[in-house]
Amino acid sequence: MSTGILVTGLGVVAPHGHDAASVFEAVARGESAVRELPMDLARPVAAATVDIDLTRWFNKLQSAGVDRVSQLAVAAADLAVQDAGGIGHAAPERIGIYVGCGMGGAAALDTAYRSTSGRVSPLTIPAFMPNAPAAHVAMRLGVRGPVLTYAVACASSSVAIAEAAKAVRCGEVDLAIAGGTESLIVPGVVLTWQAMQTLATFTAGGDAAMRCCRPFASDRSGFVLGEGAAFLVLESAGRAAARQAPKRHAELAGWGLSCDATHLTKPDAQGQQRALRAALQLSGLQPADIGYVNAHGTATKAGDAVECEAIRAVWGEALPGLRVSSTKALHGHLLGAAGALEAVITIQSLVRQQLPPQAHCDTQDPLCDVPLARAGEPLARPLEAALSSSFAFGGTNSSLVFKRA
Repeated sequence: MSTGILVTGLGVVAPHGHDAASVFEAVARGESAVRELPMDLARPVAAATVDIDLTRWFNKLQSAGVDRVSQLAVAAADLAVQDAGGIGHAAPERIGIYVGCGMGGAAALDTAYRSTSGRVSPLTIPAFMPNAPAAHVAMRLGVRGPVLTYAVACASSSVAIAEAAKAVRCGEVDLAIAGGTESLIVPGVVLTWQAMQTLATFTAGGDAAMRCCRPFASDRSGFVLGEGAAFLVLESAGRAAARQAPKRHAELAGWGLSCDATHLTKPDAQGQQRALRAALQLSGLQPADIGYVNAHGTATKAGDAVECEAIRAVWGEALPGLRVSSTKALHGHLLGAAGALEAVITIQSLVRQQLPPQAHCDTQDPLCDVPLARAGEPLARPLEAALSSSFAFGGTNSSLVFKRA
């Protein structure tokens, strides 16, 4: 079985770099992009931020009233389109944009709330609205088809990619630009996450922040925030062949969506299993066919254990042939953009036939008893298919299956 949906373009603006190859290479080496931030808060803050000159896409006049979350989206979408060889071969009305964004323009809101002059920019509303990134991408690229935003917490961009693939598959669009963006590392937002007690703890000073996110480890204490954007260009195999697309990174072979419908913030293993099984069923693959899972793995006590329970249940006797890692340990949790960045890394693992190793897990929690990818471990067999999962507050679960093209 084949969906016939190919990934012909990749674009990333991430803490590790600005192209898919360099991002994957850094992650494969186990390099952490997490740093302690000089933020004037009661508790120390660790996060993974993006270092990029955005004047390539926005001059000073253009950037006025455009939040960083939208600027990152425009940059990553443009890079994806360039990687795909452009989009001039498709009618603008037949191109769709599908963007995941969990919280919108956090910097614009934070600036408005902290205004001491009593004056708030009239551009605050269009800057922070969650659909602003998609709108800016559409305006920059001249896209006139469906331009949609998915705000599904940590599953936002994974859901956006799945919905884009459905639109291509059913013929609603000829080409889809799908992914996500997030930039919310501002004091007000960080304080809210600290209040939830979900962020990793560490001792201020030195390099402790770099290793503070430890998915699946017995001493894990939570996640670290990250920012960035990542986009995929999706099109049918027939169209890619007809236009002689310069790259065929992978096939998006399946996707599965489900809802726990049990609790707003507590994950549910059965709900996650439903998404995993649905993605496998659509792809026509069996669990044994999947060699690698880029796990949601946020390094929270409950989240990691529940996800591993779901993986064990789905893979069953095929579990020993699987390898799992959560790359959030190195690039942070991009929330609304997490699924898209992790999809790019998963695709690169297929292209390069290399597994991103699990970082910072010196002692694995017995409740997280799944086979982790380890540094230096050779592939036991060619990597033909891999899966990336995103599980969100609100109970939405999304899994994407990719195959070698």
